[in-house]
Amino acid sequence: MTITQGRIDVHHHIIPPAFVEEMNRRGLDKVAGASLPAWTPQHSIELMDNNGIQTALTSVSAPGVYFGNKREAVSLARRCNEFAAEMRDRFPGRFGNFAVLPTPFADLATEEARYALDTLGADGVVLLGSTDGVFLGDPRYDELMAELDRRETIVFVHPNIHATSEQLGLGAPGFLLEFLCDTTRAAVNLILTGTMEKYPRIRWILSHSGGFLPYVAWRISLANGLPEYARNAPQGVLEYIGRFYYDTALSPSVYSLASLRELVDPAHILFGSDYPFAPAPVVGSCCATLDASPIWDDQAKYGIARGHALKLFPQYKMERELVTPAPVFANNDLRSKGRRLAARVSVKVLERIRAR
Repeated sequence: MTITQGRIDVHHHIIPPAFVEEMNRRGLDKVAGASLPAWTPQHSIELMDNNGIQTALTSVSAPGVYFGNKREAVSLARRCNEFAAEMRDRFPGRFGNFAVLPTPFADLATEEARYALDTLGADGVVLLGSTDGVFLGDPRYDELMAELDRRETIVFVHPNIHATSEQLGLGAPGFLLEFLCDTTRAAVNLILTGTMEKYPRIRWILSHSGGFLPYVAWRISLANGLPEYARNAPQGVLEYIGRFYYDTALSPSVYSLASLRELVDPAHILFGSDYPFAPAPVVGSCCATLDASPIWDDQAKYGIARGHALKLFPQYKMERELVTPAPVFANNDLRSKGRRLAARVSVKVLERIRAR
């Protein structure tokens, strides 16, 4: 795979100077147990060239921009987003970006989303699975969700370390295991609270192949038999799980991707590197593992590396590439209406059974 027809990396982090300053000011040098890497745009370019990555869609990782002060979170988000936009303009075609927002404050996050998408031209936004204990799907985010839905925004979901994870007292660093819990919890909450049903036009990308979601998908779908959740997820839990997109960051093995392959349309699987928190040798190993994977044919490998991402981000296609845009769900087609009607009947039956 050559650089002129290379991978599109949807999980590629930047560490802006403003973010480093904030971490240093607070005496922090680790993110979820991983040391904060030394990083520059040139480091990313070198990594990309060495691994056939043509374009990287960048994002700020955990812990995001909120460190306990709302005003400072707004300022830091703006500085990080302007840095990302300037870097994108300095290296045409090599970088896009997901704008970081000052969550968990829906009004302020909505305002920054508008600025980043309209003025800075961001490709989407990055939201943490949880911020200050508030998970995606919480009704406090409704104002933000409504705005992102109206714009058909692409939202990259990155995990954070929830307070409950920090209290466990396990020896493993948070990025090794607890990150996957945060993503899984957020994804399930988005479904069971009715957020995905209410705001169907948001396109969601889950980090690290969705955490544990592919493995527990059938178990979570048992919520279809509980009236309080069947109302919120009338299309059926597995339908919403299939609407998510999943990146391959630190998840290239046959163990995880075989499960994901059985669960979702392969067109919903995208390449992710997790650089620079995944160092260059690890990224190289992940790329080699994907290239040699026995579970994908060449067409699927090309799709994961590039083609599937172009359906979401056609602005990065080459001159002669033909791209079919990814669908935007609206929940107003006959199939969705039929499922919703069937769910209402099912809820009534379940409630009668429960009342016996």
